[in-house]
Parts: sequence; C-alpha cells; structure tokens
Amino acid sequence: MFWAISAGAVDTRGFRFEQVLQDIQTLNEWALQARLEVTAISLYAYPFVQARYALLPHGASIGTGYGPVVVGREELSREQLRNSEIVIPGRMTTAFLALRLALGEFAYRELPFDRIVDEVSSGRADAGLLIHEGQLTYAADGLIKSLDLGEWWLQETGLPLPLGVNVARRDLDERLSDLSAVLLDSIRVGLENRDEAMRYAMRFGRGIERALADRFVGMYVNELTCDYGVEGRKAVEELLRRGNAIDAFPEPVRLDFVG
Repeated sequence: MFWAISAGAVDTRGFRFEQVLQDIQTLNEWALQARLEVTAISLYAYPFVQARYALLPHGASIGTGYGPVVVGREELSREQLRNSEIVIPGRMTTAFLALRLALGEFAYRELPFDRIVDEVSSGRADAGLLIHEGQLTYAADGLIKSLDLGEWWLQETGLPLPLGVNVARRDLDERLSDLSAVLLDSIRVGLENRDEAMRYAMRFGRGIERALADRFVGMYVNELTCDYGVEGRKAVEELLRRGNAIDAFPEPVRLDFVG
C-alpha cells in the first residue's frame, strides 16, 4: 500500500512521508501517545485513541470467513480453551477482542506475534492466537487449529471480520481529506501494479517466501481495502458494539470516518 508513495508514482499534494515499520502492538501503544500523524492500528485500539485520531475510509485489513486462529498441539474445544492459558500477540489487538467475544473470560499471556508458534510447540503454552502469516504456516510446525475467528465471526454475524485500520491524527485539520486522497491513490496504484508493489514489500518481509506473501496479501488487500463499503462499515460497527457490550473500551465509541 505504501509502494506508490515511495516510488513517486502518485501526487503527494505537498505532503512528505516517512515510512515507519513496527509490529501492530507497538503501533497501538504509540497511538495512545499520538506519536505518528498517520498509522495503522488494530480496530480494537481505535476507541482508546478516538479523541486524537479519525478513521480513514481505506487501508483496512478485512477478511471474509477467515482470520486469526487459535492453535495447539492438539485440537481443543471451546470449553478447554476457556480453561487453558492462551498466548496472545497483544491486549490491544483485534484478534484478542474477537477471542474474548468468542470465549468469554480466559487466562492469557502476551508475547510478540512471531514467538507464539514456538511457545506452543515447545509446550510452554497450551494454545496460541496467531496473526499475520502464522495463520497459514502453523501446520508445518505440527500445530492444529482449534478455532478460526474469521469463520466464527461470519457464522455469528454474516459479516467480514475487520482487523487492522488506518487512522490519521485530527490536528491535520483541513488537510485530512487531501491526505486521505493521497493514501487511497497509493493503495489503488499498488493494486494496479501488484508485482512491483510486492517486490517492494518483500524487502521488509522477515524472510517470508514470495508465494506465502502473495497468498497472505491476497487475503487482506482487496476491494474492501480501497473502501469499507456498506458491509465493511457495518462489520466495524458490529464489532465495536459487541466490544462496548462487554465493557472492553474506556468510553462509548464514536465512529468518525474522514470524509
């Protein structure tokens, strides 16, 4: 999504961009301090930062019928999962919120997302909540899926599961619409020049194979990435409504998309 800006393939309308690479939990924590003017965050994190940030209408990671998965050395029932310790990639990730909605209360421990598979494989944890490419590779490490949160959410609501969102700081004021337009142009140009954009993205891919990266990007960069549309916005509203119902947020959610 950033390749076109980096390559000078879009008109940046006078904005200057610096790319900052961090894992999603770090970006969530930084957003609490409003450190970045534009950032990706977990949807779960948005209510915690809504006073300082507005939702951009594009750039979201939304999957229909698939999403973060809970895995273990053996398949575990919902009841077994509730009575197990589950390692999670962060308390502010949308994956954690979705798991709370699916299971209710359970014991958990936080770990960086790329250490969770080893923690479960080694027996140091009963189960793990996997995001990113771990959703596709756990079987190679001898792990078994117990719960796919995207499948669960679709069965529950008939909606796609919104996970990551892009937000912009409100102090950009009258330039928010211009900024949003630049970022949307970059996403569209990236989709239109997928091979070049993928080659750029692979430079930051932690050694992921191209075929796996292609598959993962295909899951989460789609028509809903350019615009949530009616279905995507409804999914956002429903997930946050359910989060409100279990007191997951410090105050009521005020959804506010940049126009």
